[in-house]
Amino acid sequence: MPSIHDVAALARVSIKTVSRVVNRAPNVSDELRERVTAAIRQLDYRPNQSARRLAGGRSFMIAFLYNNPAFSYNSGIQSGAASRCRDLGYHLVVEPMPLAGEERLEILDRLVATLRPDGVFLVPPLSDDAQLLQRLSELKLPCARIAGSVMAESFNIPTPERAAGRMVADHLIGLGHRRIAVITPPASHKAAVQRVAGFRDGLAAANLPLEDSLFVEGAFDFESGIAAGGRLLTQARRPTAIFATNDDMALGTLTVAHRLKLRVPEHLSVVGFDDTPAGLTAWPPLTTVSQPLEAMGAAVSDALAGGATDMPQFSFKLIQRDSSGPAPVQGAVTA
Repeated sequence: MPSIHDVAALARVSIKTVSRVVNRAPNVSDELRERVTAAIRQLDYRPNQSARRLAGGRSFMIAFLYNNPAFSYNSGIQSGAASRCRDLGYHLVVEPMPLAGEERLEILDRLVATLRPDGVFLVPPLSDDAQLLQRLSELKLPCARIAGSVMAESFNIPTPERAAGRMVADHLIGLGHRRIAVITPPASHKAAVQRVAGFRDGLAAANLPLEDSLFVEGAFDFESGIAAGGRLLTQARRPTAIFATNDDMALGTLTVAHRLKLRVPEHLSVVGFDDTPAGLTAWPPLTTVSQPLEAMGAAVSDALAGGATDMPQFSFKLIQRDSSGPAPVQGAVTA
């Protein structure tokens, strides 16, 4: 098995330089870093993790803490983070957390005491959990967040939630819809609430009324999509389009539409958010908004392990499929 001495000899550098490259120390020239990295690849050198931890005072672990019922959202972030951690010589630890109560702080304390991760990253709604953020600050544990909206001592990656909500509104209004309903996120998901704000912006720009009865809160899961869709589609004047602020709720709405014998999109257009695999295999395939989840996961790993300081900019994209179409002609919709 090749040793650090073999790498140093092949790269024509000192052992100390190899160690600095392996531990991603600053102030190593690009030329030296590239030369050492090439030697590591050629020899298939595997650094001793115990030695790395002792030498650098680091665990080479990053913890991903989450409480989000949307499985595909979590898995997309996790996939990108895990891949980037491997590139950086780190390991990713994944820990689900309760949304409230002292237990979540106890889980964090045990995690830190046992594994001593070099950093933690959070996604909504935990990225806005003030008490959790305060505990991370007390522990002096570096933190990176995705879509955080509260002020905190952490690296935060903003996401264009409001612009994406406006994009969905413009899409449906452009198709001729005038009575449009929204299944809103739980109030604790402050980032996703901005999707609704952006949608309202679009309605206001088109001079369409904001009817409270057309805004129904969901829980970001399939069952709440069925419940909210049922409330909306049994109104005396039901909407011709529904924007569900995540795909799981949109799929629940599609289920209700099928039960009511409503054809999608001829009678009803449905738009989701997140571009999950289930949305692609639904019938009809779901129009949705795509987030670069893997790139976002990689970015928070870079912020914690690679020392990134530049703020990445992400854009969301409307994916139009067969669940959205022109508004039905007035009086043409029958159950």
